[in-house]
Amino acid sequence: MQDALVTALRTKRSQIREHWEALLRVEPVSSPLGHPDSLVHMLDWTLDEIFTGLTNPLSRHRIGRTRVGHEAPPVCPCGRNPLLAYFAAGEQAMREALVLAQSGAASLDPIERDVSFEELNLILQQISRREIEAFCGVCQFRRQAAAGACVPMMAEG
Repeated sequence: MQDALVTALRTKRSQIREHWEALLRVEPVSSPLGHPDSLVHMLDWTLDEIFTGLTNPLSRHRIGRTRVGHEAPPVCPCGRNPLLAYFAAGEQAMREALVLAQSGAASLDPIERDVSFEELNLILQQISRREIEAFCGVCQFRRQAAAGACVPMMAEG
């Protein structure tokens, strides 16, 4: 991604954070851990991860080594992972911010615009997949969800 776009996103970080939180607060809550007040403490850390990915020289070349298009979203068999809504809201907030930053860059080449959008999507997908799958790895409902019955594992005795 062009440095000018990353800089434009960094200058809008507080607005991105506010918008992400607002979007998070309208998402349906799937569990007590999914309550927005439980998740907002992660916003700054996640934004740091996103900006690290955008400024990492290795990430500038990922698009050429991956297939074009979106990967399948991370799978949560029981659907209770609170990070599903968290990252959906974050993806929307970041994509909107990038589109606004791109609209302010009149000289931006259309190909570079598309590559920047894909690079952002790739970074968002990598971070969300890592965190969602880590949370699912300790979920007490994972075996039952895979078997078709969502009963806590502790009930097995």
